[in-house]
Amino acid sequence: MNRKYLRNLLEDVRNGTADVDEALEKLKDLGSKEFEFATVDTHRELRTGYPEVIFGQGKTPEQIAGIIRFMLTGESNILATRVTKDVYDKIREVCQEAVYNPVARTVTVMKKEQERPSTHIALVTAGTSDLPVAEEAAVTAEIFGNRVERVVDVGVAGIHRLYDKLAVIRQARVCIVVAGMEGALPSVVGGLVDKPVIAVPTSIGYGANFGGLSALLGMLTSCASGTCVVNIDNGFGAGFLASMINKL
Repeated sequence: MNRKYLRNLLEDVRNGTADVDEALEKLKDLGSKEFEFATVDTHRELRTGYPEVIFGQGKTPEQIAGIIRFMLTGESNILATRVTKDVYDKIREVCQEAVYNPVARTVTVMKKEQERPSTHIALVTAGTSDLPVAEEAAVTAEIFGNRVERVVDVGVAGIHRLYDKLAVIRQARVCIVVAGMEGALPSVVGGLVDKPVIAVPTSIGYGANFGGLSALLGMLTSCASGTCVVNIDNGFGAGFLASMINKL
């Protein structure tokens, strides 16, 4: 529920197209909606500008479908992350308009067009293996109303590939850089651009990568100023933060 919804509801009451009891019925779940298995924050978009997002990992298909069924009664776009195909099949039973991205493992439901800033987000990946995390970031940023320019497979093993794409990266307002292995790419990008860089370590790599820990530590100790780091495989967090920066 957002400010525009509340303004329209107030206008309906003033114009006589909705009575007070109807308005109160619509507002009764303003703060939150409790289920046996979840409490949906219906006040989040009004409070922060961004709606509640469903983290699908660990939830059953029935639980996620139930949350989405309730969220469909509102006006906000819907995003569910870490969703499998069987969960998507269950969601389709309550919403035929739901779209599944098998690479990002996300489900989205577009209920309204977002106002897009003229600036864009550059999404840079070190390798093709990093795409699931990168696409989660891209889908997150796009459903919140951002244009994302993807630059794929330009890691430090062939650094000349990165230089060929510097123009589109430098034109962005903020960069998301996704890398596994030793996680060196965000430092390189951070030294070449004058924009904030959001570094995303992935769990891609051989044994000494320690499930992304080596990439995380490498990014945290980056010498490139203006680089911040999200958690391992946290594409959603990177996309969300990039959206906030791009819309400032």
